[in-house]
Amino acid sequence: MEEKTYLKWYNKVGYGTGDIAGNVVYAFLSSFVMIYLTNTVGLNSGIVGTLIAVSKLFDGVTDIFFGTMIDHTKSKMGKARPWMFYGFFGCAITLFGVFAIPTSLGKTAQYAWFFIAYTLLNAVFYTANNIAYAALTSLVTKNSKERVQMGSFRFMFSFGTNLVIQSVTVGAVEMFGGGATAWRTIAFIYCIIGIITNTLAVFSVKELSDEELKDDSVAGEEDDKLSFKQIIKLLFSNKYFSMICVIYILQQLRASMVNVGIFFMTYVLLNTNLFGVFSWANNIPLIIALAITPTLVSKMKGMYKLNKYSYMLATVCRLMVAVAGYLGSVPLMLLFTVLASLGEGPWQGDMSAVIAQCSEHTYLKSGKRIDGSMFSCTSLGVKLGGGIGVALSGWMLDISGYINLDNALQPDSCINMMYFMYLWLPFIFDIIITVILSFLNVESANMKLKENMQNQ
Repeated sequence: MEEKTYLKWYNKVGYGTGDIAGNVVYAFLSSFVMIYLTNTVGLNSGIVGTLIAVSKLFDGVTDIFFGTMIDHTKSKMGKARPWMFYGFFGCAITLFGVFAIPTSLGKTAQYAWFFIAYTLLNAVFYTANNIAYAALTSLVTKNSKERVQMGSFRFMFSFGTNLVIQSVTVGAVEMFGGGATAWRTIAFIYCIIGIITNTLAVFSVKELSDEELKDDSVAGEEDDKLSFKQIIKLLFSNKYFSMICVIYILQQLRASMVNVGIFFMTYVLLNTNLFGVFSWANNIPLIIALAITPTLVSKMKGMYKLNKYSYMLATVCRLMVAVAGYLGSVPLMLLFTVLASLGEGPWQGDMSAVIAQCSEHTYLKSGKRIDGSMFSCTSLGVKLGGGIGVALSGWMLDISGYINLDNALQPDSCINMMYFMYLWLPFIFDIIITVILSFLNVESANMKLKENMQNQ
């Protein structure tokens, strides 16, 4: 029986542009905040790492809080779209603030400025915007194929934006004269791009009514009457939610270590421009894989096997990147980076659809829809994993003796640390993700629940 369709092609593409906005924040921040703070502002990488770690203490609470707020929202725009729309204006202001630290301030004041701007950006505005954006996958369609397609479009724009930002930012900063003023200018440009694309995404789709979203065959308590405590219990009684949270965190930790590539290219390979080349090797294969993910899901009759086996490929290839790195072969490193990215692509493409299935699992078992709260795992994973990853990179560089000056000659202990961070940690994280994906068969679990309901 054919599923009802809800979206036109332009709805899916328009929705996907929302990740241009998300990544002018996230990709810019995760790739360049550490080198900006250390080499331009002159802050200590270890102290910055500690401030980021402290900031993350607020994030775990605000993620689920905003997810709950979305579930309780009723407006003409729907549940999620108001939070997505208005939240990004705060993202733009605070992102600009992170990259506009006055050089005239004393060091203590500079640390305080960074901490306040970074915490507001991540714990408040990015949280509200990103959870709402992710939740739309469940709120604008009930069609499983359309959800996979939305995820594919979304992450094609995500990795495309990531590619552009990693490729052009260093050159753009130099073009604008370098220094704090140049970073501030680039941040302002990215903020304007983000506001425009976020607005486009918000008004490209329309949320379904509560009546359309609910299935009469499942009865339960009204969703907007659930307490915060009840929602927390529902979330963590769903083992698939916990699995996805851990995978998201590991993915962002992995991405943070890959972003250490700017240090690896500068001080190990002695060519900063290679960071852009490796960004192409990372992101173009991901975009290609995302484009064919809906077809692959259809051919493999589901997402579980595709995600498990493709990530196995990614893990093996990431090991070969490490081997090639120790051999000193940049061409081999690029080749295996391409293959690893192809392996990671399917999970990135159908991840939102898997989370929607996870939300459906809770609904089938309890009769309660908590889509906004369920999609808090996306923001929770991005911010906790990404933030801890950046903090960890700062700590590891600091304890290895990193000298935070342009063109500094780094000690051997620091060079060895860069090898470990860039080559080995991503491989270790990939192994753990692959193991978790081998247990993440929520599609099969949902089919069994539906069969049991029909037989009753």
